[in-house]
Amino acid sequence: MYRIGKTVSFDSAHYLRGYIGKCARLHGHRWEVEPTISRIDTDELGMVIDFGIVKEKLKEIIDYHFDHYCINDFPPFNDALNPTAENIAAYLYQQLKLKLPPQVKLDSIKVWESPEAWAEYKE
Repeated sequence: MYRIGKTVSFDSAHYLRGYIGKCARLHGHRWEVEPTISRIDTDELGMVIDFGIVKEKLKEIIDYHFDHYCINDFPPFNDALNPTAENIAAYLYQQLKLKLPPQVKLDSIKVWESPEAWAEYKE
């Protein structure tokens, strides 16, 4: 089994509804997102998947309504879900899973909202 990871970063703001403390106010982060992808064997070039493809697919999702936006302005974070690192990781996992080729498996996604704090989602 082979596993790879590719880190992509973006900047955005959010606030946590129902939270008592500073995070209830609008604030920003330099988010880091790292999917871990596996495959039983490599392709004919010796790769699990090209890092560029992983970056491209993840950026398609991030650029749509995360990068330089307030995450709370877009579904499902506008009312259904609080934009916690945990919920963002789960959302990004579900979206990226749809964009990857069937021969690879998305194992997990880690989302850092700071260099010291991260959340991970996996099925």
